[in-house]
Amino acid sequence: MATQGFQAIAQARRLLVATSMGLLAALAAAQTQTQTAPPPVESFFQHPAVLQAKLSPSGRSLAISTSRGGQRVGLVVLELDAAIRARRVAAFSDADITRFDWVGEESLVFQVHDLQAGSGMDYERAPGLYSVRADGSQLRTLVKRRGQFVREASGASRREPLEWNHVLLSVPSSGPLAGGAEVLIGEGIINQGRREHIRPLWLDTSTGRTRKADQGKDAPARVSQWLFDPSGRARFAVERLEDKLRYHWRDLDQGWQLLAEGTLLKMPYQPVRVEDDGTLYVTRSRGPEGHQALYRYDFKAAQVEQEPVASTPGFDFAGGLISDAGQTLGLRVATDAETTVWFAPAMRRFQAEIDASLPGTINHISCRRCGEPDMVALIHAYSDREPGRYWLYHAASKRLQAVSTVIDGVDPRQSASVDFQRIKARDGRDLPVWITLPRGVAPGQPAPAVVMVHGGPWVRGGHWRWEAEAQFLASRGYLVISPEFRGSTGYGEAHFRAGWKQWGQAMQDDVADALLWARAQGLADPQRACIAGASYGGYATLMGLIRHPELYRCGIAWVAVTDMQLLLEGSSWVSDDVNDIARRHTLPEMIGDLKTDAALLREVSPVLQAARIKAPLMLAFGSEDQRVPLAHGLRMRDALRAAGREPEWIVYAGEGHGWRKTENRVDFYKRVERFLAQHLGQP
Repeated sequence: MATQGFQAIAQARRLLVATSMGLLAALAAAQTQTQTAPPPVESFFQHPAVLQAKLSPSGRSLAISTSRGGQRVGLVVLELDAAIRARRVAAFSDADITRFDWVGEESLVFQVHDLQAGSGMDYERAPGLYSVRADGSQLRTLVKRRGQFVREASGASRREPLEWNHVLLSVPSSGPLAGGAEVLIGEGIINQGRREHIRPLWLDTSTGRTRKADQGKDAPARVSQWLFDPSGRARFAVERLEDKLRYHWRDLDQGWQLLAEGTLLKMPYQPVRVEDDGTLYVTRSRGPEGHQALYRYDFKAAQVEQEPVASTPGFDFAGGLISDAGQTLGLRVATDAETTVWFAPAMRRFQAEIDASLPGTINHISCRRCGEPDMVALIHAYSDREPGRYWLYHAASKRLQAVSTVIDGVDPRQSASVDFQRIKARDGRDLPVWITLPRGVAPGQPAPAVVMVHGGPWVRGGHWRWEAEAQFLASRGYLVISPEFRGSTGYGEAHFRAGWKQWGQAMQDDVADALLWARAQGLADPQRACIAGASYGGYATLMGLIRHPELYRCGIAWVAVTDMQLLLEGSSWVSDDVNDIARRHTLPEMIGDLKTDAALLREVSPVLQAARIKAPLMLAFGSEDQRVPLAHGLRMRDALRAAGREPEWIVYAGEGHGWRKTENRVDFYKRVERFLAQHLGQP
């Protein structure tokens, strides 16, 4: 599809979303409803009732991973005939089914986690892989959970499964293997605890037997990433040696050829998808800000095509092509909100009909026999106020039928609205900012603010959708300000690279500038603000109290990086999951070099600047965190105590890099609620 046409549709969609969100002033003016009692903390931090929903390849069945009807998340299959019949086909007493895929029309494969255990358990147990027939028979363990079996239902197969280091790579959706029992898995080759490369295998989900996947002649050896076409043929390989990367392409007639070389931090493009006809889609940056766009690769010219297939001005391309039965039907991307561009006129009309029937939501359509008179469609409808609902549509009867809510007990009428703004940072750089505005805030009456700094930091933080943390804070009357500070991804390579070696400096100033802007707009109380965040966001919380103490009354930092030397160098006394390649090649360039940037790193290491923190501070850590080990928290707590500044201190046993147990999530946010009320006062 022509780029210009896509841009026009995307712009129209963003205008539609903007209309549903409203401009800040209009939104504030409209939200003058009488305050009601806020929802309980538990309603925000429960696990979703539905994790996934997927139509079978024919559309005759719908599979749902859900906790409804049991104490754990199980797998339910609905037969979509005249009278819908539901059957729970897999469930365990000590694990939850968290991801699944259809394998043909009659079988499914799935992975499990223990959602009732702390997140630290993920370091000890792999998710495994299991298969089951759609009628609930022939439950089979295909891949172990790092030596541990979940308790299976009676009649489960006892054939010896594969070891835990095997992962699902792809399920063929076209070609001779589509609809069969085989899936592609990858055997992770482990060296000194780190996965060095992946060896692809075919796995028969009905028997547990494997066979070697055809990689072609002279396939590259140390492949860390494979791309398969929809028929399951290996076509693209990323080979890694230390920090060097090589892209290889497989011509089915001529074999493998080298396409590009570079480093972990600099490759000319990124592979996205391969079609059966050999079309390779990639993303690369374009324009002065380096926004990623979607392109085809031209093999005759041995380069990426000049004109993009699709671009999203102001945003990096994020999304993918929509296919059904081997036919490409459209394109789905994320700008501020999700946008779907259908190429087929019948699907464009259907999207318009669904949007009219379900107004005010993003309506994500997946379908079988798309656009045909007997089409079956699954619609996931969600918004900034609505966590999501699933609907089924039968074209033959033109019936739109409710299936399930995603999270129970959330009333969209009590939810806050989310707005997306672009402001100017103090040095003139564009700074995207998300604003979650509490209900009942009247014009000219600014709210106390919580500046919520996302983790990463090299990720995109926000999207136009319901988010538990921001909604919880807004329900308590706080304006939530979430900046996409430089270093965040999703907004162009220039924005991303502008954050390199700027921890605690320009990245921190961006966070402050977002608060100052909200105060200048009359949205944020000029005297009452706290800063909060997890991981890098926890680091930025500490540095905000150090660098801009005049802006914040308090801070809440959890699983926070506190010690730059421990992060960049590691310690033989402290176990973490930061690999040696990152410490040798990427972190010195992106954060700082311990030798050449020693003075800078001392200045921006919270544990060395703890005496400068004067505001009240809450610190929380997981006892089993390997990403930011508990040692970071202990060192920061001790430094604060030495300075006479005792923090509120919490350690959650069994948790890793974030809280997964519902009771811990609820406990933490009740503490947050009390802490903010104490230091910001009642809104």
